[in-house]
Amino acid sequence: MSEQTTAPRRKLRFPFAAQVLAGLVLGIVLGVIALQISPPHPDTGEATNWLAVTLQTIGSTFVALLRTIVPPLIVLAVISSIANLRNVANAARLAWKTLLWFATTALISVAIAITIGLTLRPGLNSGVDEATAAEPSTTGSWLAFIESIVPANFLGLAANTSGTVADDGSIAATTSLSFNVLQLIVIAVVLGIAAVKVGKAAEPFIAFTSSTLEVVLKALWWVIRLAPIGTVGLLGNAVYSYGWTTIGALGKFTLAIYLGLVLVVFVVYPVIARLNGLSPVKYFTGVWPAVQLGFVSRSSLGTLPVTQRVAEQNLGVPRYYSAFAVPFGATTKMDGCAAIYPAISAIFVAQFFPGIDLGITDYLLIVFVSVIGSAATAGTTGATVMLTLTLSTLGLPLEGVGLLLAVDPILDMGRTATNVAGQALVPAIVAKREGILDVTRYHAPRGTTGFVPLDEPGTVSAEEAAAERASAGAEEGGEGTDKDADLAESGARS
Repeated sequence: MSEQTTAPRRKLRFPFAAQVLAGLVLGIVLGVIALQISPPHPDTGEATNWLAVTLQTIGSTFVALLRTIVPPLIVLAVISSIANLRNVANAARLAWKTLLWFATTALISVAIAITIGLTLRPGLNSGVDEATAAEPSTTGSWLAFIESIVPANFLGLAANTSGTVADDGSIAATTSLSFNVLQLIVIAVVLGIAAVKVGKAAEPFIAFTSSTLEVVLKALWWVIRLAPIGTVGLLGNAVYSYGWTTIGALGKFTLAIYLGLVLVVFVVYPVIARLNGLSPVKYFTGVWPAVQLGFVSRSSLGTLPVTQRVAEQNLGVPRYYSAFAVPFGATTKMDGCAAIYPAISAIFVAQFFPGIDLGITDYLLIVFVSVIGSAATAGTTGATVMLTLTLSTLGLPLEGVGLLLAVDPILDMGRTATNVAGQALVPAIVAKREGILDVTRYHAPRGTTGFVPLDEPGTVSAEEAAAERASAGAEEGGEGTDKDADLAESGARS
């Protein structure tokens, strides 16, 4: 009598990407429902019903968790990357090529923005009330970069105190702390170089840093798993707080911005990837977890841990390089905030106010600020700060910033998503050209979590791939070899 064996049932798994997509849809639905219950307070914009408060709390809590991971991740990852770079012959060239590609993509983006601004002419007959023009409370300056690059303290902490006056005349003061990411990078670079210079005595410190980084990355993954829930809160709160009715008379301006962002993400980036022998489809599927989070969170720094994870785990960028390139890009690589947005906005302001004509010199200044200026505002990252730097450089009225604030939250979603997409692409391009990219991992199928499994059959770690090709890359000038092409072909077949 034969025994019948029953095959174990496979558990139905809801792919992570589908979970996030479901979170997007659910967030929009709940945001609309919250609006139907009661709109935000007309003066303060605060939530006025339980559902809106819940969405706001969920979204802000998720971003706070991500931001909590950022400081230790940056410090530990940069120190470890420098320690590992001591064994890589072309470390300096990696840094310079990263900066060069940052500038190249920014140059292309600002050229697209100027073309769109001159073609659509969003500032003419916009219908915006000139009474809404007002100078912003925060402006950018070329000295901000020098001031912000010098750490104010060992932790790169900055304190901001604000006060409110109650009806009885009393003053309630609140102090908030924040990390200056650029200062954290400077601190980590100094510690990393010092550890390398110390030599053998620093080995315990380097080992401790590496092991602590692994612990932080594990905690980071737990936070990433909450992304679908965070997406519900973030997008639901965005729909409730801003809706789509705020576009109003600035519809043409909003269209111009998003047209530029779409061209950069869906045309420029794929073309660059293809020209460097990388599949645009694999790039999009690999970077999607970071892009969608950047869209709903509107924070490149809050998305930084996920951006670094997709660069390493999906795109095959070695950790010792991505630990430098991705955090640095999060402060200076902003094609959305530093190229598309300020260029089109400056043209809008010039067209809106009568008697202002931009000449060829002014357009060259827009290009210069977009390519170089993002570094000058790295310590106070923000599209509004970048816009004020552009306007002041051109001599345009800063009051024009107030005209655009109504739609800024809606634009910020697309700007941040574009920033994040570029921050992951450039390290992959540079790694590919230097022959240190794990091309097999780049072409490997993404798992149900949205990431390539760490134990994906047929793949090796980016560090192992770098170790195998480091000496060969140095001898041959660091360019990709035929071996990389063969590896890419075999990865595509898998």
